[in-house]
Amino acid sequence: MLALSRKPGESVIIGNNIEITILEVKGEQVKVGIKAPESVAIYRKELFEQIQNSNRESSEINEQTLKNLNKIFE
Repeated sequence: MLALSRKPGESVIIGNNIEITILEVKGEQVKVGIKAPESVAIYRKELFEQIQNSNRESSEINEQTLKNLNKIFE
């Protein structure tokens, strides 16, 4: 992990087309602005993990569903 120090108004560029700017620092809270192409999905980490878990759960076949499928194909 790269750790950088930035002051409000300063930015970091990722690749050629993503810019992260520190907008404001208040106590322990930092407000960050992100400029990126519309094709780049941007999520808070906790929301991204929740989406991944939900997708993983929805793709799992429970035991009863598997039994029902076996009955159909017998």
